[in-house]
Amino acid sequence: MPLKTEEMILNMGPQHPSTHGVLRLELILNGEVIVDVKPHVGYLHRCFEKHCEAMTYPQVVPYTDRMDYLSSMYNNFGYAVAVERLLGIEVPERVEYIRVIMGELQRIASHLVAVGTYGLDIGAFTPFLYTFRDRERILSLFEMTCGARLLYNYIWVGGLSHDLHPDFVRLTRDFLQYFKPNIKELNNLLSYNKIFIERTANVGILPLDTAINYGMTGPNLRASGLAFDLRREDPYSIYDRFDFDIPVGKGTHGTVGDCWDRYYVRVLEMEQSIRIIEQALDQLPEGDVTSAIPKRIKPPKGTIYTRVENPRGELGYFIISDGSLNPFRVKVRGPSFVSLELMGELCKGHLVSDVVAVLGSIDIVLGEVDR
Repeated sequence: MPLKTEEMILNMGPQHPSTHGVLRLELILNGEVIVDVKPHVGYLHRCFEKHCEAMTYPQVVPYTDRMDYLSSMYNNFGYAVAVERLLGIEVPERVEYIRVIMGELQRIASHLVAVGTYGLDIGAFTPFLYTFRDRERILSLFEMTCGARLLYNYIWVGGLSHDLHPDFVRLTRDFLQYFKPNIKELNNLLSYNKIFIERTANVGILPLDTAINYGMTGPNLRASGLAFDLRREDPYSIYDRFDFDIPVGKGTHGTVGDCWDRYYVRVLEMEQSIRIIEQALDQLPEGDVTSAIPKRIKPPKGTIYTRVENPRGELGYFIISDGSLNPFRVKVRGPSFVSLELMGELCKGHLVSDVVAVLGSIDIVLGEVDR
């Protein structure tokens, strides 16, 4: 019979480099073994949902940037889709294609941060430099388009703030050709590295039924073996026009749903985003990107819930309109908040040193968790 010692509580954070933001994890330990993990959130709370009630519908867009600041384009995208459905308007074809291109570029940029910093958490420094080098090229494309590198305010209700720069299409194609071989380089450097595999395979295993019961979405759900992607299951914008695969975890180096699977699904998703962008660039029509932007946005009374597949999973907007110029209520369903709830389940029975590996594998952004 194993000897049970007195449990000890250890605080990790709120200031800790591996939490990727201001987060306190309360670790309950039996020796070196984790009994439970309780996340304490709220350190970055900025009253996003309350602010929205005092803003007009267009004024909310810059606030969506600041939730998940690594996925600002997609936050704009989801909000614009929700309000447009509430208004019952359709946007020009060119707007739809540009939104998809920007959204998938944002997915690659976000995943590059996720896999690069994950390697850094585990002790691999060089891949981090390579992924941030490539991400800079995407941020330069965004800057060329709207003048901002992090918070864009680019996708507006009914259209876009600017049309594309004349060189955008050419430079984006150049980037895709440059980036494709870099994924293979990343795999050789990090994905198939023996030490990296031993630190992540068979650690933090998330069974599929547990993932579904907790409401997990995005790459974290797909790593557990379920090919569920809102771009395919509940299409929005024009995603149903593109050919792409949905990568899932296969337990290649350990068990399906472990940390390595969650990491590797993100690597594979970058390849699929490249496929989508190439198709969208080939089909990009001409048109006016501001022609459908309403001069005055005043939706009829009613409610709407729409969801999009952002880089971390299902991002949902629930909006209540009372018929005025301001939303009566804007409620956000964020994927990072849901993923963080699973820390206790994923870490249970592992060693203290594995907490960093588990937390990095679920890829949370505290700005979206706290809002």
